Amino acid sequence: MTPPIGTPGPPEAATAPTRGPRLRKATALGLAAGLAATGIVLGTEITAGAAAQGSIPAGTQLYKDPDSQVVRWVAANSGDSRQPVIARRIASQPQAIWFSNYRPSTVTSDVRTVTTAAAAAGQVPVLAVYEIPNRDCGGASAGGAPDLSSYDTWVRNFAAGLGSGRSIIVLEPDSIALTTCLSAQQQADRFASLSRAGAVIHAAAPNAKVYLDGGHSAWNSASEQANRLRSAGILSNADGLFTNVSNFNTTANEVNFAKNVLASLGNPANLHAVVDTSRNGNGPAGGGAWCDPSGRAIGTYPTTNTGDASIDAFLWVKPPGEADGCAGAAGTFLPDVAYALASAGASDPASPTATPTTTPPTTTPPTTTPPTTTPPAGAACSVSYKIASAWTGGFTADVTVRNTGSTAVNGWSLKWTFPADQKITNAWNARTSQSGTAVTATDLGYNGAVPAGGSTNFGFQGTGSSTTSPSAFTLNGGACTVS
Repeated sequence: MTPPIGTPGPPEAATAPTRGPRLRKATALGLAAGLAATGIVLGTEITAGAAAQGSIPAGTQLYKDPDSQVVRWVAANSGDSRQPVIARRIASQPQAIWFSNYRPSTVTSDVRTVTTAAAAAGQVPVLAVYEIPNRDCGGASAGGAPDLSSYDTWVRNFAAGLGSGRSIIVLEPDSIALTTCLSAQQQADRFASLSRAGAVIHAAAPNAKVYLDGGHSAWNSASEQANRLRSAGILSNADGLFTNVSNFNTTANEVNFAKNVLASLGNPANLHAVVDTSRNGNGPAGGGAWCDPSGRAIGTYPTTNTGDASIDAFLWVKPPGEADGCAGAAGTFLPDVAYALASAGASDPASPTATPTTTPPTTTPPTTTPPTTTPPAGAACSVSYKIASAWTGGFTADVTVRNTGSTAVNGWSLKWTFPADQKITNAWNARTSQSGTAVTATDLGYNGAVPAGGSTNFGFQGTGSSTTSPSAFTLNGGACTVS
């Protein structure tokens, strides 16, 4: 389900590792007019000044992290039928490395590990900084530094690890577009801290490119976002803005939006934009669903060859396959989600970079088309239906189907009737359809075989005033027990 406009998403309790991504971002429209804070005063230890000039050169090679979650999964699962597609279309690509846990004593060495490896490879790393206090307004990705003073210190430590090589810094997703939980003074204080952060990074690493939060094309207006960015120091302490992080809006819409923001800022020559294209291959989900919606696809592969002087790069900031907080804990790599995104995406990269270790198996990758064989009727089964999380007007549910019969099920169709006004808005690990209160969930091909004694599971996000569970289920026409 899509949370009410301008509100955080469903809660999740996961904590990401130091170099772990989160993420999600709700589609929000028409947030209250932002405060155009003026007179931002930088700390005495920082000298305000123009950011490094110029765009990222076309042809710049972006860094591929050999320790990312998807690379580790590919290396450890050479026999998995999903592995070749995930390896070719996701693990082979450079993606942002997230710094999202508050560990001030190790962040310098953590950053230096990345930048040193990238320099040795002749590549430029993309580092996503996600540590601002009260991030995500306490929603699915709540956390961050305890206060702005601590954040300022953490940023200094972060910047100390960047070194003299080139780097791309995606500074605090959602920090400027999402401020509904902040008072006017708190917003002004946050923006001043972001401005200081940009200055500190440039002072420590003159070759770093710093991009501030531009939200996305279905959120604040271009003029409103420009006002906020101006207050956060984009004209003096940044190299541009980023858009669409963890969202699904089309590249064309995001490029147009970014240019409109730049125009509202007066088109300064030193400012450009980068766009997150990691999951926008099919555009946004219906109804604005943002939390692990089904039917999405990877978008344009990461590149600095954008063909547009205003757009420095198309980046994969949100690593494809890492959960938003509904299909799994935020930041957790889920091979089912990765495979669905990769399978629905465009063809393989034209010139794929080396994929992670291990040779892909010779078996044919699975198809997302359901089996053509007729599912056996009356399969013996039991169903566990549990509400995973709930909030006003919405919920997520986990469903486990167990084959309690003596023969394997090859292709399944689970049906039930909601007892109230529940409506499914998106699902994972299953294809769902709904007519009134009647629901049918079917397998996705690769998960259609359930051996005797085995089980399969899927989940979905829904709306409704009630979370009352269905009382009866049928699998391929046969009644199931409810556990």
